[in-house]
Amino acid sequence: MYAWIWRHLPGSVPVKVVQAVVLVAVVVAVLLFVVFPWVEPVLPFTDPTLE
Repeated sequence: MYAWIWRHLPGSVPVKVVQAVVLVAVVVAVLLFVVFPWVEPVLPFTDPTLE
């Protein structure tokens, strides 16, 4: 999968590196600000009771 992404990024190697870093930053931002807050209410980690 990573090789497929690398092959489809346009430009030379330095441009591809910058694009890959930006792509990773966008994925991390989407996870932090959209996916994790959406999933958090369903996760059992907020229940502090011990059984």
